[in-house]
Order: sequence, then C-alpha cells, then structure tokens
Amino acid sequence: MENNGAQQEAVTSASAAALSFSDSINPKELQRCVFTENLVSLSESGRDLGKFNVSVEFAFRAQQPCMLVHAQSHGAIEDSPCGTTVTAYITCDLEVLEEDYYEYMKLEDRSLEKRCHIAQRDGNILITKVTTDGQEVTEQSAAYPQSVARGLITEGSHLLLMRLFALKKKVPENMTFISIDHNLHIISATFEQLGVESVEIGGECVEVFGIKRTLQFSEDDPQTWHCYFLSDGHMVSRVQSGSPMVVKMLELPSHEETVAKLEKMSLSWEEDMQMQSKFLDQKEELKADHAFHLRRHPEIRALITDFLQFLLLRKPDEVFPFAREYFLPFACHRPQSESTQDVDPSI
Repeated sequence: MENNGAQQEAVTSASAAALSFSDSINPKELQRCVFTENLVSLSESGRDLGKFNVSVEFAFRAQQPCMLVHAQSHGAIEDSPCGTTVTAYITCDLEVLEEDYYEYMKLEDRSLEKRCHIAQRDGNILITKVTTDGQEVTEQSAAYPQSVARGLITEGSHLLLMRLFALKKKVPENMTFISIDHNLHIISATFEQLGVESVEIGGECVEVFGIKRTLQFSEDDPQTWHCYFLSDGHMVSRVQSGSPMVVKMLELPSHEETVAKLEKMSLSWEEDMQMQSKFLDQKEELKADHAFHLRRHPEIRALITDFLQFLLLRKPDEVFPFAREYFLPFACHRPQSESTQDVDPSI
C-alpha cells in the first residue's frame, strides 16, 4: 500500500479569494441549490451513450447540518459499460465531511474499478483509494492536516460550488481552490467565468451562463471542463476538453418541477434544520434502544459473527439457501408452542 501526503510537502494552496468566498456562503443560498437534475450523455454524432443525474438535499453528518450531494453517470463508451457514482456530505462553507467515489469500466477482457474515500478525522483529511484492474489490486492512502487542505474541492463539492456560481451569474476573480489528483497529491482547481450564451433546448431559446473548471494535474497536462447553466442553477451542458462525449439537457425543467422547487424553498433553513434535528433525536433514541437489546442478548452478536465467518469461509453462490441450512438447526430451540406450527418452506 502506498502512503502519500504525510511525507509530501504540499506547496499548492487555495487563494485567499476562494477561501473568502467559501466563508461568505449564506445557508439560505444553499436552499436554492436543493433540487435534482437529469441529463443525458451524447456522442459527437448525437448517439445516446447514457445518463447523468445530480441531486442536492439537506442532511446531517458527524452530528452537524450539511448538504448531501449525490451524482451518478452510467452509459457505454465504444460498447464498454462504464459509470461513476459520487456521494458527498458537504458543510455550508464547502468543507468535505465525507465522500465516496466509485468508477467502473467493463472491458472485453477485464474490469476496471476505482474507489476513493475521503473523510475528516481528528483534524486531518484522510484519503484512501483502491484500484482494481482485472485481478490486480492497488491501494493508496494519504493524510493532510485540515489547515493544509483548506479550500479542498472534490468531485462532489465542485457540483455544489458551480450551482452557487450559476445562481449568482458570476464567478469572482481568482477562484483557485485545491483538489486531489490520481496519485492523491494536492493540485490546483480553478474556476473561471465564460459569460452568457444563447442556446436552444427543446425548441426554446434560452440564455445560459458558462463556467470553466480546470484541474492542473501538471504544467503540461491541465484538464478542463466547460459547463453551462440556466439562471435557476440547472446544468444545461458539460464538455471535457478532448472528450468525444457531451452531457446535455434535452428538455427544460417542467412547470411542475419549478413549482415543487419553489415550495421546497419556501421552507426556511432554520425550520428545515429543526425537522432534521428532531429526526436525528428519534434516530439516536432508536439506536440506543437497539444497543440496549444487544447488551441484554450477547448471543445475537455471537450468532451473527459465527454465521458471517462461515459464510465467508464457504463463499456460496446462493446465499439464501445457505442461510436457511445454517439456521435450520436452531429451530429446535424454539418454544414448544412455536415448534408445532407449520414451517414455511420458502424461508
């Protein structure tokens, strides 16, 4: 396993303007970012290659209110199935509490998978990455002090950041954040304004606002994306430089979607947080009740542990029949009144 970050001197840092922008975000601004959007991936010739969707909602993580960003893309490139899934918990000032990133591609002779987990722990940003290429597995890890990782924008948080820029219809100057490259090194991530253009969507001409995102993997290898948004923050298109694929909106959001979004926005942040807090309290009560029951019956943990160990040892192709055979002998321990009842053969 490779261990980066701790031994590497991080020389790349976010600009003062970028940090100031993150610190100045008003929670009410984030309310306008709470919606789901669905786009399609198209080839240069217009062939449908797959789907792309992004959702943002309120959530709790590490006992604090945050934004949950979930993005998925699935499709095929040259008839090879591929896709990515991102689940990120982001604070109101764009700090990443936790993020999971998964990418896959199924080739003719093998499968390629990449998994990356980012989390805040004890004042550090911990990153672990596992790459599976056929039968070969490579693991990497890195740790950066939060002071070094200030202004970190990940695959999840950049989607939220660009919605904020789009809603403001402005990208302030010198928006240089930091990101993580394929080797878990810190690199710069810049955002620039592309201006306003007119495009046709579903037969209707609309104005869209453009944002350029650049990841500086090296001086000779910057990767850029051009993204365009409606005035309400919905993404219209996204194109990576050099890629034959474009992510695109085919139809404008319906009137019903707009009304639903406005109704959701009418709920104030404080009221929403109160509901979230009430839900969290109920969740903690339920967890405490479950923990008390497990303490009263330690045999539950022992039984589950033994079953999982046996399951992993045998590695059966059919798990449900295996579980039935494993637990069937325990039927003799039931009370007599239960043992005389008929047993459903499907269990």
